Amino acid sequence: MERNAPSLQALPLPDVVKIVEVGPRDGLQNEARHVPAAVKVQLINRLSEAGFANIEAASFVSPKWVPQMADGAEVMGAIARRTGTAYSALTPNMKGFEAALAAGADEAVIFGAASEAFSQRNINCSVAESISRFEPVAAAAKAAGLRLRASISCALGCPYEGEIAIEKVAEVVSRMRDLGCDEIDIADTIGVGTPLRTQAVMNAAAQVFPRERLAGHFHDTYGQALPNILASLQVGIRIFHASVAGLGGCPYAKGASGNVATEDLLYMLHGMGIHTGIDLGQVIQAGAFISEAIGRPYGSRVGKALLERNCQQQGA
Repeated sequence: MERNAPSLQALPLPDVVKIVEVGPRDGLQNEARHVPAAVKVQLINRLSEAGFANIEAASFVSPKWVPQMADGAEVMGAIARRTGTAYSALTPNMKGFEAALAAGADEAVIFGAASEAFSQRNINCSVAESISRFEPVAAAAKAAGLRLRASISCALGCPYEGEIAIEKVAEVVSRMRDLGCDEIDIADTIGVGTPLRTQAVMNAAAQVFPRERLAGHFHDTYGQALPNILASLQVGIRIFHASVAGLGGCPYAKGASGNVATEDLLYMLHGMGIHTGIDLGQVIQAGAFISEAIGRPYGSRVGKALLERNCQQQGA
């Protein structure tokens, strides 16, 4: 497929990139074992101290569907808020939005899909119906002065439909734009995207929405997250999502592994001379903390390597 893809002229790499840390929400939502609110609060506080400008902190969805996120209000009420950090919450409907607003969320996050099959299995309605449902949420967010962000799942492939037409992604971006979204995430939910396809999708999205307000949300199922981020940088994308320790997955996308590890992304960006404002060492400590707290192996290759190196240096 990529051999026949058109070559695209690379834009100058940005000097600054914004990282949206999604570990506390997207990373933890699928954990089968209950993660106490106190652990989530400590994780968010550690990430705030590391310097993130945006942290996805909670999800105000029905506890019936995502029990791990049932303590969103408790978590949002207990975190130590850092000046300069926006704390986001997933808000699937007006009830969720009102709860997020009461909890002090700085940004409301709505979500749709570029795949009809995925939309039906995820939220039991068509893509068009899902976006219509978000109209009152979007209006309420704007009236309350909150930032509004939209995430578009399966933009580079669907577990049920396979490859998604680029035109379909652009159409959904247009619909989200019309709701007044400040930022729109292009999400490779199952991690099947490859660099040239990623560039083509990002360029199509940028035809209908400002390029500087598009974000890349890449899963690393096939080891393509960092290559796809580099490809996105080359076509002017400046915002990326990542999850501390590589936590996460998708309950409606069987086999999808976690988001790209924040530590791995930071190592790449800093090595390229791109500024993020984030302390990699503090993120590694946060990753080690949450991995131990939930009983999972540390999922960042950079984090593991640097921790091991530090231990060797201390033992020398």
